[in-house]
Amino acid sequence: SWHCLLPEVLPGVLSCSIQRVKHATNQIVMNCADIDIITASYAPEGDEEVHATGFNYQNEDEKVTLSFPSTLQKGTGTLKIDFVGELNDKMKGFYRSKYTTPTGDTRYAAVTQFEATDARRAFPCWDEPAIKATFDISLVVPKDRVALSNMNVIDRKPYPDDENLVEVKFARTPIMSTYLVAFVVGEYDFVETRSLDGVLVRVYTPVGKAEQGKFALEVAAKTLPFYKDYFNVPYPLPKIDLIAIADFAAGAMENWGLVTYRETALLIDPKNSCSSSRQWVALVVGHELAHQWFGNLVTMEWWTHLWLNEGFASWIEYLCVDHCFPEYDIWTQFVSADYTRAQELDALDNSHPIEVSVGHPSEVDEIFDAISYSKGASVIRMLHDYIGDEDFRKGMNLYLTKFLQKNAATEDLWESLEKASGKPIAAVMNTWTKQMGFPLIYVEAEQVKDDKVLKLVQKKFCASGPYAGEDFPMWMVPISICTSDDPTSAKMQVLMDKPELTLVLKDVKPDQWVKLNLGTVGFYRTQYSPDMLESLIPAIKDLSLPPVDRLGLQNDLFSLARAGIISTVEVLKVMEAFVNEPNYTVWSDLSCNLEILSTLLSHTDFYEEIQVFVKDVFSPIGERLGWDPKPGEGHLDALLRGLVLGKLGKAGHKATLEEARRRFKDHVEGKSILSADLRSPVYVTILKHGDSATLDTMLKLHKQADMQEEKNRIERVLGAISQPELIQKVLTFALSEEVRPQDTVSVIGGVAGGSKQGRKAAWKFVRDNWEELYNRYQGGFLISRLIKLTVDGFANDKMAAEVKVRNVIPGGNEPR
Repeated sequence: SWHCLLPEVLPGVLSCSIQRVKHATNQIVMNCADIDIITASYAPEGDEEVHATGFNYQNEDEKVTLSFPSTLQKGTGTLKIDFVGELNDKMKGFYRSKYTTPTGDTRYAAVTQFEATDARRAFPCWDEPAIKATFDISLVVPKDRVALSNMNVIDRKPYPDDENLVEVKFARTPIMSTYLVAFVVGEYDFVETRSLDGVLVRVYTPVGKAEQGKFALEVAAKTLPFYKDYFNVPYPLPKIDLIAIADFAAGAMENWGLVTYRETALLIDPKNSCSSSRQWVALVVGHELAHQWFGNLVTMEWWTHLWLNEGFASWIEYLCVDHCFPEYDIWTQFVSADYTRAQELDALDNSHPIEVSVGHPSEVDEIFDAISYSKGASVIRMLHDYIGDEDFRKGMNLYLTKFLQKNAATEDLWESLEKASGKPIAAVMNTWTKQMGFPLIYVEAEQVKDDKVLKLVQKKFCASGPYAGEDFPMWMVPISICTSDDPTSAKMQVLMDKPELTLVLKDVKPDQWVKLNLGTVGFYRTQYSPDMLESLIPAIKDLSLPPVDRLGLQNDLFSLARAGIISTVEVLKVMEAFVNEPNYTVWSDLSCNLEILSTLLSHTDFYEEIQVFVKDVFSPIGERLGWDPKPGEGHLDALLRGLVLGKLGKAGHKATLEEARRRFKDHVEGKSILSADLRSPVYVTILKHGDSATLDTMLKLHKQADMQEEKNRIERVLGAISQPELIQKVLTFALSEEVRPQDTVSVIGGVAGGSKQGRKAAWKFVRDNWEELYNRYQGGFLISRLIKLTVDGFANDKMAAEVKVRNVIPGGNEPR
């Protein structure tokens, strides 16, 4: 029970039924952080209450020891604690979130974020995923505020001591982990519906913005029955609430029955939201609702198995969005957004295995990264492909029903999938989850009469160049091979379980090409012999190679070039084959790779030449698309137009720059409002080639924006400005009251990625303001994102040494 009066200090009462004291003891040890215990007592069943006489706080370990004057005997009983906690500003635990009312007043909501180890900041508890319990929650709140928790309200009555307060009581939760408990107190509107299987679904929005919750509501209502059907297990709670929180560090959090989101991950304005925002909301809703089964109903045994939760949800969110919005071609986007992102990180010498031993709570936050999420999702996608959908679903149902309301480890999932498929799942998957990295498979072909003989060799792929370690890590790699005969289906599938493999492809003529890794599903990179690569180029040009394979091919080539294994010149020659490319995701990935190359060349004399190359590559598609949508165009055309115009505008393409300036002027003057899909490309273009008046206009638009999506859109592009004094102005703005705490990082990151001057200025700014930034973000993933975005673009040993020296913080704490 909590008194949520929205001051900074909150009184609370914990009454905890202890099912069994196993060993007689005079001490109880619990997790507790930033909480002062006033009184504590233990009442054995049918016996007298014993009051604790001492509270010993171990702050470093976030624990408290309650000492009792006599021994607590074995058996059941009730532990009761009166305590005072803090409503903090750290975006973790029980914290306050600042928002502005429609009339312009500043107010605070009280909200929770407990994953991974912050329930202990709201109430003393045993804060580990395997120590599950039921929770009876009641909140004492101002009577004009909305109060929500995991379960439905069962009683709401006036609070006896104050007529302005009410006590809200919620139904008992199922057996669950502490990190999934949640409560919110604030001012909200909502929209609601019932899903086909009868679950009450609500989306809570800021007051006056209920309309903006409709898109997420529609997605949630479609998603619940989809998962029920996929897992063959019903959603176990009577309701689910999705709520937009103003100050929120993550994208969203899957609290059981009360899912919290950043506003930009939940709210869609039919007029002012762009296509990529809709897609993002659909994915995040799909991700968090998957956790209601996979994570909440069955929970990982310990944080070592976090990847099971996050990797699985990061994979199935795409399955769900593909079901709801087949026109998004979302699985091709998965390869660009998750698969290649994971490979980029996992190729580094300081990567880590998917499964990581976790000890101290402070270590848990370190594993919420692209390895747990994106590599986790990628190896599950590979596994799903290896097993087949039917057996995969059977195995999932076995797993969920066996461990319902319990905890499980990675091995338990492998056992269920092995039982369903009859394949050596554990043996294969251990090579992917227990060791870091992934293989590079070198392949060459020899024509022997009417057959092609392929020789495959696997070695660890390293971003720093050819692998030269003394051990020889090995993976069990599901290999699929297709030919020009049928580019969309596998001619051969084989499990490569040794360093070298020779395969004979029957009836493949000399003029037929051969490609490995059909659908870019296997988590490996491929290096073709020169003649094999040469034979694939016409298939890129005439589009007979499917989009996801064209994407994988160019991504492998750029990676091999960055690692110094092949020549960048050869890669750029292959790029010319993409002249007819129509696919958004292929262009998006190609664009990212050219951006990385462009950043590297900014350290040389060839920067202008690469800008000319970019203009040459993107001009034909830019001309084909034009500025305005044509009849019959869809979601992906809108994304492609925004990407291409932004790329041409930044590179200084004359016609694009002139048109962007014209449209921006009309937009600002209110003559013709820019469509949401064109705003980012126009904003970035006019800023890149703008002056102080341009920046002032953008900051004015930011101030006037009523929607967080528009504010974020502007914040992300401000760093494109190139004059040193204006760069400083943007950096100062990043730490101002105008920018929400979770968004400061993307403003600084935008400056670092905007120009060579911006990169240096952003790094200096982070160094000069380190104490404030560290205090604000310590213990969360935003600190590591800040470091990554700020130092990503540097490319010399001197800077590497400076970053390393800087990386140690007084007091011995290290940012990750």
